[in-house]
Amino acid sequence: MNEHSNSLLAVKKIPSSEVIRRSENIHFDNSYARLPSVFYQKLSPTPVKNPQLLRLNTPLAEELELNAMQLQSDTGLAMLAGNKIPAGSEPLAMAYAGHQFGNWVPQLGDGRAVLLGEVMDIRGQRQDIQLKGAGRTTWSRGGDGRSSIGPVLREYIVSEAMAALGVPTTRALAAVATGEFVQRETRLPGGILTRIATSHIRVGTFQYFLARGDIESVRMLAGHVIDRHYPAARNAERPALALLDAVVKTQASLIAHWQSIGFIHGVMNTDNSSIAGITIDYGPCAFMDDYNSAKVFSSIDHGSRYAFCNQPSIAQWNMSNFAQCMLPLIDDDEQASIHHAQASIDAFPELYKEAYTQRMRDKLGLPDNKINDQDLASELLTLMETAGADFTLTFRALSTDVATARTYFENAAGFDEWLSHWQHRLVASNCTIESQQAMMQAANPYLIPRNHQIEAVIQAAIDDNDFDPFNRMVDVLAAPYIENTAYADLASPPGADEIVQQTFCGT
Repeated sequence: MNEHSNSLLAVKKIPSSEVIRRSENIHFDNSYARLPSVFYQKLSPTPVKNPQLLRLNTPLAEELELNAMQLQSDTGLAMLAGNKIPAGSEPLAMAYAGHQFGNWVPQLGDGRAVLLGEVMDIRGQRQDIQLKGAGRTTWSRGGDGRSSIGPVLREYIVSEAMAALGVPTTRALAAVATGEFVQRETRLPGGILTRIATSHIRVGTFQYFLARGDIESVRMLAGHVIDRHYPAARNAERPALALLDAVVKTQASLIAHWQSIGFIHGVMNTDNSSIAGITIDYGPCAFMDDYNSAKVFSSIDHGSRYAFCNQPSIAQWNMSNFAQCMLPLIDDDEQASIHHAQASIDAFPELYKEAYTQRMRDKLGLPDNKINDQDLASELLTLMETAGADFTLTFRALSTDVATARTYFENAAGFDEWLSHWQHRLVASNCTIESQQAMMQAANPYLIPRNHQIEAVIQAAIDDNDFDPFNRMVDVLAAPYIENTAYADLASPPGADEIVQQTFCGT
């Protein structure tokens, strides 16, 4: 970062002398650290030379009952950079394994992330505070444990946009420039993201212990997850089966939400599959512009395993791996366990279909359920794919100006035929135009974090040390359903020379 960095900070630093003690502001209650030591490595983040706060998510800090003024102070910045451990924190890196692009890797773990601890938010929900890019751990696998500034800005933008869109997700509390450089293909400025999550437990966390034959740790982890995320499962006849059923349902709902907004995760490995049913690990993620059911962005997804159209089936495959971890806990009789687990996994397609169809009904303004609604949505998507119509703009235009939507289709006759079917369906639902439009505009965003704009934000930060585009984009995406011509540039699809064909992990 150059000598002008201080003028680009999104927030004002406050001298530490004006801030009350850390221990009075951050009340950690670290349940994961109370598990046996095989679950993690206790270690501190690696300090950085000259940290600078790029952005603090003040509303999120308030939800976490953290003192935003404190976090903007020298003391707070030291914590967000990993230079000082706050009182009550028990920093650790979590152990897990996973299938990466279908290939089994028995030991992964947090290679560049350190969990500072857990706090209770204003709703009484437990939340992890994690520093991503905080230095080497046992599981860094030869890496430096750091992050360049690009992935930090990308994850901040996309995770906060997903939250504003209503998608279960990790959150971004702060972005920090480290004042150091990391070596990737080129020399890049470093950054640290403070990530918030209801937990960072993954399918791969369970796989780590199952692969080692450590069934007692699997049992202990299942109990921890039930207590933390699915307490109703505790009183079920078979708690492990109830846990499996609950995780399958949350995953089906999550993927349906992704599909309804054109989101492509890019690395749906089992170590990136959250037990809590949230979107986690924003690496080569992207929102599609023109609708393409087979769209792939990730530069490392050479076989299109994680293409947009494959996300539901991959989620089910991930759940089948979680089910294998649950088998020893479901029933003492192995065949009975297999029978119950198979039934849970077999329920995924119908759970997904129900959740997805309801989201598409909302996008099309259909207040009631009809048997052919999925066909109506599928017919529109087929027309969009043939025409190369923009996914977000088409659905938004249907909710505001059908004539504009029609211009996105070269085959106007095909669109007109679909339009007639849709309008007949609307008449049959007996809803008012006003209620239909309100439903659609609440389900069809005006704004998404478009790939070419994210790339422009990152380049402005790297090339010119300019974080104004980043701050503007985060601010505007906080209200994605509100149409405002002042932000028309962020709603626009890429020009021919702006199209992003590939996205990258950034590790």
